[in-house]
Amino acid sequence: MKLHDYQGSSVLITGGLGFIGSNLARVLVEYGAQVTLVDSLIPKFGGNPYNIFDIKDKVTVNVCDVRDPFAIAYLLQGKDYLFNLAGQTSHVDSMSDPQSDLDINTASQLSILEACRKNNPSIKIVFASTRQIYGKPDYLPVDEKHPTRPVDVNGINKLAGESYHLLYNNVYGIRATALRLTNTYGPGMRVQDARQTFLGIWIRMLIEGKPIKVFGDGSQLRDFNYVDDCVTAMLMVGASDAANGKIYNLGSTEVVELRKLAEVLVSLGYGGVYEFEPFPLERKVIDIGDYYSCFGLIARELGWVPKVGLLEGLKKTVKYYQAHHSYYW
Repeated sequence: MKLHDYQGSSVLITGGLGFIGSNLARVLVEYGAQVTLVDSLIPKFGGNPYNIFDIKDKVTVNVCDVRDPFAIAYLLQGKDYLFNLAGQTSHVDSMSDPQSDLDINTASQLSILEACRKNNPSIKIVFASTRQIYGKPDYLPVDEKHPTRPVDVNGINKLAGESYHLLYNNVYGIRATALRLTNTYGPGMRVQDARQTFLGIWIRMLIEGKPIKVFGDGSQLRDFNYVDDCVTAMLMVGASDAANGKIYNLGSTEVVELRKLAEVLVSLGYGGVYEFEPFPLERKVIDIGDYYSCFGLIARELGWVPKVGLLEGLKKTVKYYQAHHSYYW
């Protein structure tokens, strides 16, 4: 990774007070970048000012919505990099309020790209996409050649947003790369509910001494990335022009059943239990079954591999929320 690319550079992060955005900002500050964070701070979307408590005097924060084209066009001027992380992440919410999901995950993405085309065509964009666009896997692990068949509104809109980024790269030369993230976890993730990741609410239940709810029989397979590994991938693709116009999966060599994951959490020494319960209907109809990614492409082309093991990452995450939970729920 060419860290010198970020020293003295001007960086805009949408969703900057959220989970991944705040962790990314922290590293960019260390690298000497001038960082501007954009976040709507709409309660259900996960932005939290406490996520930047240790760097709040080293970044610029602008509270606005990515659906405001005039504000975004202004903020994009003069930026070298855009880490485009703002989005509606809840699959269930996307089904109950599809219009809002469309506005945030598709229409606003097109608006952002148009602002780049008109005001800053030399910017480099890293777009946070999702494994959800693949839908139910035909084979495992899922690579980038797998068909995309989203099972919910969120997946459809994220796929459209991703497609716009690649189109603007190919047609207008606005350098963009899409990262299809798998389950990302760590300090700063939303733990009030399961809107961002089910693992967040599991950790909250563990700390509160309440049973962890495992849907179905818990045999579903998943892979996980600790947030530091996700941030490293974003910085790698941001600094690489060889990544322009490409899509990369992130993933892990550790694949775990959800019931085993619950067992690991309970074994960390904080007490707690887990129990099985039937899938809620609104989740069952959009469940994708087993899923884990092949991240061989980004490993071969850019040298990215996850370095934080699942047990180590879970210990760090639970320790963080045990110390700081009053700011998160």
